[in-house]
Amino acid sequence: QVQLVESGGGSVQPGGSLTLSCAASGFAFNVYAMNWYRQAPGKERELVVTIRSSGETTNYADSVKGRFTGSRDNTKNTAYLQMNSLKLDDTAVYYCNAFRVIPGTVSASSYWGQGTQVTVSS
Repeated sequence: QVQLVESGGGSVQPGGSLTLSCAASGFAFNVYAMNWYRQAPGKERELVVTIRSSGETTNYADSVKGRFTGSRDNTKNTAYLQMNSLKLDDTAVYYCNAFRVIPGTVSASSYWGQGTQVTVSS
């Protein structure tokens, strides 16, 4: 069975840091891109960063560039999101997503975690 479990969320003051983890199991983690998304109440879900299977990152949201760093450890089937210099507007539920376009098809495989709450407040 496929499972993505986020952890590491919590409450932090502005300027603080948190590291989120996404532990994956039940699928070929090493051939999937890993995405971090977030969604705040009343706002659209937004892509925070894409972490390619190689570990290279792309698609950082403009709002997090220079503050957040996505990474992965394929030996541990885990993706990470290091968040520094947190702002009030970073408050959201953060989700990890595994995504793969199936070669030679018009199909894709996508899995989602349950989300973890990050609250930035004074």
